[in-house]
Order: sequence, then structure tokens, then C-alpha cells
Amino acid sequence: MKKYVYDFSEIDRSSLAGVGGKGANLGELCHVPGIAVPGGFCVATKAYRDFVNTSAEFAALLKSLALINAESPEELKTAGQRMRAHLENLDIPAPILQEIIRAWRKTGSQHAYAIRSSATAEDLPGASFAGQQDTFLNIEGEQNILDSVRKCWASLFTDRAIVYRQKNGFEHDQVLLAVVVQRMVFPEVSGIMFTADPVTGNRKIVSIDASFGLGEALVSGIVSADLYQMKSDKLLKKQIARKETAIYARPEGGTVRVEIQSERQTAPALSDEQAVRLARMGRSIEEHFGSPQDIEWCLAGNEIFIVQSRPVTTLYPVPPVHDNKLHLFASFGHAQMMTEAMKPLGISVLRTAVPFSKSSPRAESGLLLEAGGRLFLDTTQLLEYPQLRKRLPEILFNVDELLGRTMQEFIRREDFREAAPPGKKVKFALVKKAFPTAFAILRNILYRENYRAIDEMNRFITEKVNENRAKLQEVSGADRIMQIQERLSVMLPMVFAAVGQYMGAAIITYKLIEGLSKKWLGDAVELGSISKSPPGNVTTEMGLALGDVADVVRNHPAVIEYLKQANDATFWEGLKAVPGGEDVLPVCLSFFERYGMRGTGEIDITRPRWREVPTQLVPAILSHIKSVRPGQHRLEFLAGRQEAELAAARLVARLRQTPRGGFKARRMQRLIKVHRSLIGIREHPKYFIVQNLDLVKQIILQEAGKLVAVGILKNPQEIFWFSLPEIKEIIATQRVDRRVITKRQEKFRHDEKLTPPRAITSEGEIITVKPGAQVPPGALAGSPVSAGTVEGRARVILKLEEAKMDQGDILVAPYTDPAWTPLFPLAAGLVTEVGGLMTHGAVVAREYGIPAVVGVDNATRNIKDGQKIRVDGTRGFVEILE
Repeated sequence: MKKYVYDFSEIDRSSLAGVGGKGANLGELCHVPGIAVPGGFCVATKAYRDFVNTSAEFAALLKSLALINAESPEELKTAGQRMRAHLENLDIPAPILQEIIRAWRKTGSQHAYAIRSSATAEDLPGASFAGQQDTFLNIEGEQNILDSVRKCWASLFTDRAIVYRQKNGFEHDQVLLAVVVQRMVFPEVSGIMFTADPVTGNRKIVSIDASFGLGEALVSGIVSADLYQMKSDKLLKKQIARKETAIYARPEGGTVRVEIQSERQTAPALSDEQAVRLARMGRSIEEHFGSPQDIEWCLAGNEIFIVQSRPVTTLYPVPPVHDNKLHLFASFGHAQMMTEAMKPLGISVLRTAVPFSKSSPRAESGLLLEAGGRLFLDTTQLLEYPQLRKRLPEILFNVDELLGRTMQEFIRREDFREAAPPGKKVKFALVKKAFPTAFAILRNILYRENYRAIDEMNRFITEKVNENRAKLQEVSGADRIMQIQERLSVMLPMVFAAVGQYMGAAIITYKLIEGLSKKWLGDAVELGSISKSPPGNVTTEMGLALGDVADVVRNHPAVIEYLKQANDATFWEGLKAVPGGEDVLPVCLSFFERYGMRGTGEIDITRPRWREVPTQLVPAILSHIKSVRPGQHRLEFLAGRQEAELAAARLVARLRQTPRGGFKARRMQRLIKVHRSLIGIREHPKYFIVQNLDLVKQIILQEAGKLVAVGILKNPQEIFWFSLPEIKEIIATQRVDRRVITKRQEKFRHDEKLTPPRAITSEGEIITVKPGAQVPPGALAGSPVSAGTVEGRARVILKLEEAKMDQGDILVAPYTDPAWTPLFPLAAGLVTEVGGLMTHGAVVAREYGIPAVVGVDNATRNIKDGQKIRVDGTRGFVEILE
């Protein structure tokens, strides 16, 4: 762009760099058929650049701005005032001034104008700078127009704009400012329209806010607005507000706030016909831009004018589907205790591992779909079976109570019932295939001696992992990736076929112990203790082993000091060099040989393993040394086992005192024996899966190393930005498109900031439900998963590698997976944002006998680190005591 000023008709969305986000969108709006846009022009970013470059001081002021502390209000205020005052007193160069005046006269010097900033980083799909710079309304006359343009340029340095750029990683000199000069419309009614419901995210609903007068009153939040919601040209909701004030243009320029007459305050701002017409215009604009829009509009003389449209940046992306069915997508991350964004390879591996809805074993599953860097399970096909509609929510309750409640809510909805096909019947072949497992579960509960089950599972895992390793070592190149795809495709069916009979029996017996205790005794008070310290849980054994490492380390002060400043690159060499390191080294190496494949978020193979970043475990080791006596972790485990035995004996003794007590006692003894023998297998499937994922990661990095050696990749980790089929193609062609890497890195940075929903529909609606717990006023509700009540200091931990805990602290975390197990011996209680009765944190909390509440929305935000809190793991809520 060479000119300083452009008419709206001369610009479109490709003009972003020259006229900023607002200007580019306005120009694009002029090309949408049937949309009326008040005329105007844009003063381009080139004008701003040439304007500030006339100042010898500007560059120095800009440099000093980067050095201020944005957290200091006084420092921020002083710096902002200095910048604005300097620019507002700077002369506009004559060529710029002349072009602005020419454009103003051409558009109509007799009109009043709205003058708004348009930043190059504004109104974009990934960032909204709306409201960061100033707006000037009802401006008339040549000098006032020029002064307002200059004030717009200066408003690039309002306090809020400076802070916003610093917090969102934008350099002050990288954001340029254009200015939109647009003819004023003096409307009877104006407002904002979202072509997707901004609260629920539903893309099928158009939501309109409307009030009297100019829209600035509504945007600035000083007036109430009527709400109209439309779906398919039907008015779903009309909510009329009391509109006590409005902002109108003054004849002499500027605006004035006016009190609305009492009889008009509750009158609808729009007729139903006007609302429907407006919604149709919104859909046309959305279709033109290709994404949901936030639209400013006004109504004058029954004509609707559009004065701005920008992308809605707050909506969570919808998993892609290619039909018109109503789908429900359940968050895979909430079920697997890993809600962070994943890179393309991590997503591809998991989609390949799911054995359903695939065109071939090597393909990626159509049931598991990506949105916002997370995976979602498309439950639509499952819900077509009436029996699964009943059972699936119950199953999800064990995984995440809120997820189960969300599915129940969805199934009850009229739109789902209308869209649901006639009930499908489960094929006999599937029932026949499941029958052996069901029979084995029944056999395990009724009469089988299960003492060998743990050893059988350990042997199975070792054999299969070694078999997979051998298969992958036999091939190389693209054949290796194909072998990975085949190994992944059978991994889940293989492990669940092996473990199903044991886990099914363990879960059913737990439910039977609880149900029969309540039926025969009226309570289940012993239930919490019965699950403590069961044998064979590989995750609990890992926590005990790390305690053993800490006990060896505690005897060597030099090693403790070394660990405080160790880094991953030289971890093992540095450990050898310090006094006592040779004693500690064999114990550490033994631990890492067995558990080094684990790590936080371990279902994503692109996440680092302990073997790769050993310092992740340092905080847990140091906290253990500080807060736990030598050998205490082993003694507490044994004490838990004794407590479980005593609780079982108490329960049986109580039953003997009831009618037919002998019969009841024998049944309960059997259930307890089966449950304690088998519940330790709960963590074995994950243990098997993680070992295989680690093996896959090592193999892929080996192939990536070959690509680095020939200059195709810059480093092995760049392979994480590609799916398995793409990696196969890269190896075969020996070529890579580096633009793909850059684009996916940008997407990942954007996705990291998103908060994934538990469930979202194909219409984009995020369904929210409340936990079932009845809570006291002010308490935070969740799901009770480990009984008991405890008070203590909240230790809010977002990342395991930053964990610092003392004995008796209450662990508050987004989620816990097996990598968090080392913190449980220190914790007096547990609070997580996701989880259910049978998820990792719940199971381990019961084993350690600590009260736990999971599924507490925004727990890590609402609870502050160091606050005293009370956790009621029996009723399912958390109270903040101070």
C-alpha cells in the first residue's frame, strides 16, 4: 500500500497490514451482498509510521516503554501519559494531512463521523484487541477530524493497551495503527450481534443485544440491553430489560447521556420481525467471513446498518463432522487426566491406537477427533443403542462425574430424542465375543483363587512389551512407521482382553461391598478403609520406590545440594562427581530403569519422560526428605494394610450380629478378598500402555535422528509436529514442508491458552451441569471419591516439576496421573478439577486413606496457594476457611 488513505471500497481482508483488523473487516463487509455499511475511509498504517518517524524522540520513548514494570500502576501511568502527550502535540506531515482532508470532503464534509483505531493485531481470529484504543463519536469539521485521528494514534499507548500487549507477547513497535473514519448513523436502536451464543458456544444460535440510542453505551456497559436469541429463523428467547439511559449524538458534536422516559424503559427495542431480519444478515456475514462473528449494528428509519464485524475469539473449536446429525463429543483428556494441548504426533498416536471406526488397522479412528489441540470421543454412534444410553452415563460417573451428568442431560433433551434414530440392537456376534470375559468376571467373584492374578499381569506386560520391541527393531524407515501403526492398533484390545476379567471383578465387588453394607447395615463406614494398601498396584509401588530413593539421598548432604541446582543435560555426570553420588547413583538408575518411561501427561508421547528430564522428580524427592521420616512411607503402607484388615473384620463382625448373619458374613468376606486381590491391577493397563508409547517414541526419535543427519529436520523433536502417515511420507520422500511446522507451532501456542470443555456438541454448545453434591453456602462442589474430612493448608500445584509440599498439606491440582503419585505420601487430602470414582487420584487417595474430592471446577483458580481449606471427601465439597 503506497497511499495514506483508502476508501472502504478499495480494501478487503487482504489489506490487514495496511489498514488494521477493523479497517480490513469493514472493507470486506462492503463486499457482502445485501449489507448496508455507512461510508468512510481508512487512514493507513503507513501514515502512522511516517507520522511517528517525524519525531526524533519517539524511538527512545518506545525503547523506554519496554523496560517499565507493567505491574506498577504509577510507572505505567507516567510512561503512558508521556507517550500520548508527545504524539498529541506532534504535527501531522502535510502529505498525510492533505489526503485525509481530500477523502473527508469526498465522503461528505457535511456529515458527522465516528473515528476509531484499527490496529494490525486487532480483530483477528486468535486475538482481540477490542477496546484497547480510543473511539471518538459525532466528530464534525476539518480540524476536529484531524485532531481525532491524532488522538487515535496516541491511544495506541493507553495504559490498558500497553499492558495488553505485554501480557500477550506483542512488541510495542510491532503493532501499527490505522484509523477508521466512518459516517455517523444516528440510530433509534443499536447493539451487538453474535452469530454464535457467546455463553454456551452454540453455533446455531444468533444472540442479539439491543438498546436505544448509540451502541457505545451498550459496548461500554453503562446500559442494560434486550436479549433476542434466534435459531433457524425462530425466536427462541426474548428478554426485555429496563433501559433507563441511552447515549445520543448532540447537534453541536459529541454525545450526551439521556434518561429514557419511564413508559419506554420496558418497551422492546426491536420487533420480532426486525430481530429475525437482523439474524439473517448475521448469518450472511458469518458465511462470507467463514467463522462466527461479533457484529456491531444500528437501526435507523427501519434500515439496518452494519458498522463493524470481527471474529468471535472466545469460542472453543468444534470437532469436525461431515453430516447434519447432532453429535455429542466427550473430552478424552478429562477421562485420561491430561487436559493440556497436544502436538500432532501425540494426537495421531492415540487416534491410531483406538481400534474402532477405522478404514484399516493403520488408519486413525473416526471416533476420536481433534479440536483445540485436544481429543474428543464422538459418542453419537454409541448413543444410538438404547442399552448404552442407560449404561454409558453410569460408566462415565466412575471416570468423571460431571461428564456422566453432562451425558444424562444431553440424552434427556428433546432435540436429541427427535434426532436419535430408532434404537439399534447390539449384534449377537459382539455379545458372543464379550461372553467369555463376562463369565470370567463371574468366576473370579464367585470361586476362583485370584492370588496369582498380579503375577500373571506382570508377566503378560513384560512379554508383550519385549515382543513389540523386537518387532520394531526388525525394520527401519517407512516400514518401521507402518509397524508402529500395526502395533498401536492392537495395543488396547490386547491389554483390555487380558485385564478385563480382573478389573471387572474388582469394580463390581467394590460396588457390591458398598451396596450390601448399606442394605444390610444402613451404612458403609468401613468402605474407605477396605481399599487401603492393596497388593500389586504398580503405581503405588513406584511411589514407595521413590521414597526409597529419597531415604538414600537424605544420608548425603552434598547430593541434596546438588539436586537443588541440577540440570537435565548433565544430571548423571554431575551426580557422579559429588560426594555420596556413587552411593546414590545405583539406586537412582534402578528406579529410572523401571519407571523412567513415566512422566506427567504421559498419554501424549511428545511430553517428556522422567528418563529425559530427571529433574522433574527432584521436588518430590526433596519434599519427601523434608517431611517424611526414614522408612515412614513403608511403615504407613503396612499400617494401611493392617487398617484394611481391621476394617474388614469389623464389617464382618457387624454383619454376624444381623439376621442370617453367618450367610451375610461369608458373602462379604468373599467380596472383600476378591476386591483386595484384584484392585491393585487397576493401574496395570496404563502401565502397559505407557511402556509401549515410550517404545514408540524412542523408535520415532531414532528415525527423526536420521532425518536430522541429512538436513531434513533441524532437530529430532520437530518430528512431533507431524502425524504418523505424514512421517511415513517424509521418510519415503526425504522432504518436509517447513511452513507446516511454523503453522502448527502457532496453532499449538494458541491452543495452549484454551480451556477444553468436558463435552461439546456438533453445534458448538458447551453443556455445563452442576455436581450432585449438596454443599454449604460458599463451598466448592465436586465428587466425593475418598471418604473423610480434613483441614489443612492448600498447596496449589499446576506442574509436578514445580511441586513443593510438606507433610499434611492438601494437594490441589488440575488433575493427577501416575506421575503425581510421589506426592501422595505427603498429602493430607486431595482436590482436583477432573476425575471420578475410579480415576487415578481417587484410587490412590483411597489406598492412602486421605479424603478426596474431584471434579471441582476451577479449583486451582478459586483456591489460593496457602489458604486453609476443609475437604469433605464423604459429601463431596471443599470449604475455604481463610
